[in-house]
Amino acid sequence: MLSYQHAYHAGNLADLHKHALLACALDYLTRKDKPLSYLETHAGRGLYFLDGAEAVKTGEARAGIRRAEAEGWLPADHPLLAALAQVRRGYGPQAYPGSPLIAAHFLRRGDSAHLAELHPAEHEALSHVAGFATLHRQDGFQMAQAVCPPTPRRGLILIDPSYEVKADYTAIPRQIGLIARKWNVGVIALWYPILTDNRHAPMLDALAAAHPHALRSEVAFAPARPGHSMAGSGMWVLNAPFGLDGQAARIEAIFRRAA
Repeated sequence: MLSYQHAYHAGNLADLHKHALLACALDYLTRKDKPLSYLETHAGRGLYFLDGAEAVKTGEARAGIRRAEAEGWLPADHPLLAALAQVRRGYGPQAYPGSPLIAAHFLRRGDSAHLAELHPAEHEALSHVAGFATLHRQDGFQMAQAVCPPTPRRGLILIDPSYEVKADYTAIPRQIGLIARKWNVGVIALWYPILTDNRHAPMLDALAAAHPHALRSEVAFAPARPGHSMAGSGMWVLNAPFGLDGQAARIEAIFRRAA
């Protein structure tokens, strides 16, 4: 359960989809002069380097954020590019932010952040770049149940597990249901892989039945290498901020054109 390390996949096409929508959501939420809370259940190390051995080994960033920047997939004023630029100013041109540092770009004085990461090495690395947040070295769903509803009540939680454990697919709808009951005003964002064996489908069916008005955004792309089962990326968002549906449609169109 603790073998996954995102450094091999940072900046890939799934990250591009997920982080583009996360940045848009946080950009909108922080336009209002009201404090908010940001929670993350599986935070990872927060900062990655695209010239690192792990990223170079898989080449996923080259097909993801590297290609997107070279070909101008995102408009110059896209919120993700602003977050990326800030991180590179601080950590160098090869740096790539995980979702905690994307959130850090938007969070203001008076906002609150809680980040959970169970993997000891990832948690240690996160502690060096996430001084803006309260860190929890524990199961992310346990953290969410303990913290929700957070203070301030306005805010967003990102649920982004590795899905190494197949039981995640059956547990997530229940976990989201518990969070939604405790925090009915919170934006609940779930990332999930689109897999060739469709093991994610029952989870989405359960979520759709319980929350029929949630936003669902999916993009397709070729598997990263032969035998790889991920053929797309999905974002499911309950209580989506205003305009996020339009941003989702735009990023989906970008992926279709680039296919």
